[in-house]
Amino acid sequence: MAWDNGVATTPPMGWNSYDSFNWNVTEAQVKANADYMRDNLRQHGWQYVVVDWAWYRPGSGTGPPSQDADLRPRLRTDANGLLLPDTTRFPSAAGGNGFKPLADHVHAGGLKFGVHLMRGIPRQVVADNLPVPGTSCRANKIDNGTTAAWLNLNWGLDMANPCAQAYLDAQFRLLASWGVDYVKVDDIAAPTYRQAEVEGYRLAIQRSGRPMVLSLSPGPTSTANGAHVAANATMWRVVNDLWDDWAGLDALFERLHAWTPHRGPGAWPDPDMIPIGRLSQQGPVGPPRYSNLTADEQRTLMTLWSITRSPLMWGGDLTQNRPAELALMTNAAVLAVDQGSTNNRQLHSGTQTIWTADVPGGQDRYVALFNRGGGTATVSLPLAELGMGSATAVDLWSGASLGAVTGTLARSLPAHGSGLYRLTPRTTAPVPVAQTFTARHSGKVADVFDASTAEGGDVVQ
Repeated sequence: MAWDNGVATTPPMGWNSYDSFNWNVTEAQVKANADYMRDNLRQHGWQYVVVDWAWYRPGSGTGPPSQDADLRPRLRTDANGLLLPDTTRFPSAAGGNGFKPLADHVHAGGLKFGVHLMRGIPRQVVADNLPVPGTSCRANKIDNGTTAAWLNLNWGLDMANPCAQAYLDAQFRLLASWGVDYVKVDDIAAPTYRQAEVEGYRLAIQRSGRPMVLSLSPGPTSTANGAHVAANATMWRVVNDLWDDWAGLDALFERLHAWTPHRGPGAWPDPDMIPIGRLSQQGPVGPPRYSNLTADEQRTLMTLWSITRSPLMWGGDLTQNRPAELALMTNAAVLAVDQGSTNNRQLHSGTQTIWTADVPGGQDRYVALFNRGGGTATVSLPLAELGMGSATAVDLWSGASLGAVTGTLARSLPAHGSGLYRLTPRTTAPVPVAQTFTARHSGKVADVFDASTAEGGDVVQ
């Protein structure tokens, strides 16, 4: 059963700073992306603006924002060991303001604000043995000695100690006071699924007094934890970091299919940020570039995300969008599939993958056709699999009517290409009814009705 805290009844749509700015993103860059969303995307449902990792660490760089053996550079915290934004990159945070001025700016545009956290408590807070707010505990009594393989800033929390929950509660009360609407927690879903800590973050949000999206990272989250993660988080990563290469995108078809039993309002399997647009301007992967995905591959990504009702968290720098990127983000008919379809399911797998979903309130169906092969191919779906004999089809990407389709929907698609359609039934395919027949005869090869030998006697088997 999904966790319902009043947020994300549909998949979250927004922007995350990581793919374009790594951990170097500044207040000015966040505001610029928020303003772009306000002016160009808000009316299409895009709303979250999320500052990714290490916003509390001074400095900049293209590598991981780790600390050295002496815990340098020191992270920005308050006297209770709660994280504060770096005031060099986020000047409005000075004077103890935290992220409230930036969140206020985002909210003023009709949008919502989010941040990233590493699982646990800063190692420097444990080393300093600070008091845990609201308790008689000290920090060195609540850590569990685990840390992320890719970033050494935090220790995990020993949730068997109630003071560990108290620390999380205090951090989330601070986030709530700033107006945070979305929290992405890292090193919690994989490579080890941290069940007790996942529950701790859910409880901290509930106690904060402010509804927030809880996004878990990285992946792949194990489907064995599907029931638990759906009951305790809003969205969770189904793969590790996704970048702009076909192999990574292609691998997601199977992963998203595997998570179908756990997809629903308030619980969304997450295939990661969308690596489209201007990427890696300051790291973290590769040189500054526009996405290496071809135009067909980019459309395939957006088609797959939509038919699987995945969160739409854009990774490219919005302010450098070109008309092609903006068009991908603002197709109302396509976004309606992501935000409003039901019963989303895979019909065929393999090189020619086919998904379908129901259009609420009637008999219409959405159909996504995918050609995952390296050359042009025709992808076909017998309409009988949808319970239709014939249908009227509309191409959702172009808006063009395809007219009447009888028997089979068949489309020629380019390599790594896709199509997304809405089908309205014109006739309903007959449904076979199971019947039982009883045969009675004499055991002879044939009988003559009523033993008559007159001309015209009926021969019956």
